[in-house]
Amino acid sequence: MKKLIRIATPLIAVALISGATFAHAQNNQAPTTENRSWNTPPPGTEQAQAAYKDGVESAQIDKVAQRKVDARSSYKYLHPPVKSSERESYRASFVAGYEAAVKHSSGE
Repeated sequence: MKKLIRIATPLIAVALISGATFAHAQNNQAPTTENRSWNTPPPGTEQAQAAYKDGVESAQIDKVAQRKVDARSSYKYLHPPVKSSERESYRASFVAGYEAAVKHSSGE
């Protein structure tokens, strides 16, 4: 019984310390804007996030196709796939995504 206590006590202590350290490390890794990737849409509605992603994709396509790199001349900016009452908010998120992709591709 004494041998069991001699072995078990340090193992329990190590397990408790490891668990506390692991939990502390996870709490310190909360996502922030610095940790967020450039192509991850900012928090918002699903529509705003979809518009941001559309902007990122359109910028990448325009660059590969060697088209004019301008969000406001993009097809999805001119013809947003949303109701007319939601067009301006879609376009704002689209431009933000487009500009993020252009900025990232230029290395800034």
